Amino acid sequence: MAGAKLSKSALERLQAEFHDLTTRGRIEVADKIERAREEGDLKENAGYHAAKDEQGHMEGRIRQLEYLIDEPEVVENQVYEIVYDGDSDDMAERYMIGNMEEEIEGADVISSTSPLGAALNGSSVGDSITYDAPNGSMTVKVLSVDFV
Repeated sequence: MAGAKLSKSALERLQAEFHDLTTRGRIEVADKIERAREEGDLKENAGYHAAKDEQGHMEGRIRQLEYLIDEPEVVENQVYEIVYDGDSDDMAERYMIGNMEEEIEGADVISSTSPLGAALNGSSVGDSITYDAPNGSMTVKVLSVDFV
C-alpha cells in the first residue's frame, strides 16, 4: 500500500510522532487505565472511561500515521503567493498545495483537489487564473511560486 505525498520535513515529523505514540504514549495510557482500574467499580468509573477513550483516539491516530508513512512519496511542495482580482499586491495570500499534515510558516495548506489548489497547480508567476469557488467564479494572479 502506498502512503501519502509528503515533504521530507513532514515525513520526519510524522515518523517522530508515530514513534512517540507507539512507545511513550501507549505506556502512559496503559498506566492511566491501570490506575483507574484500581479505583474499583468500572461501570461508574469516569477516570477509567476517559482513559479508554484516550486510548481509542490515540490508536486511531497511530493507524492514520501508519498509512501516511508507509511507503510515502517524498515531494517538494509548492507555495503560491496570490492576489485576488481587484485587490492590491499588499493583500497577497500564501498557499501551499500539499497534504493536510504539512505545516509551513506563513502559508495555509490547501489540497490539490480543492478548487483553488487544482487551479493553481502548475501555474507560473504572472498567470491570471479563474476558478469556480463555492460562491462563484474567482480570479487570482500568481505573484510568486516557491518550492519547499
